[in-house]
Amino acid sequence: MVGTLQWVLDVGLAVLLSGLEVAASAAFWFAEAMEKWAVKGGPVPGATRRLFLVMSVGPTSLALIAYGLSWADLPVACASQAALAALLTLLLSLGAGTECGKRISRYRLRRRLRRERRHWHESQREGGG
Repeated sequence: MVGTLQWVLDVGLAVLLSGLEVAASAAFWFAEAMEKWAVKGGPVPGATRRLFLVMSVGPTSLALIAYGLSWADLPVACASQAALAALLTLLLSLGAGTECGKRISRYRLRRRLRRERRHWHESQREGGG
């Protein structure tokens, strides 16, 4: 009886905690999408910072919860939290890579435009002198 009750508690906690985490992540993504929609697709101030904060605090808290569940001898709930933590860490890595790629391409574009503008001004001085 005790083993069955612990198994039900274990699976129930796994489903409940995973559902709460997925719901919180969906709410965050929805709020961010609404902000992006409100500015008509333009840049949203602090969006990258908020993304990295949520995507780094989320897996950390999930890992701590998984550690606590392992101490409570709830293996299914522990494994589900650890799997969600790994998934969110992967998403953080992909998001960071995408953001770095955007920043690098923006920097290279600005550098190229400055170089072209400087070259154009130099050619105007040579031709006008």
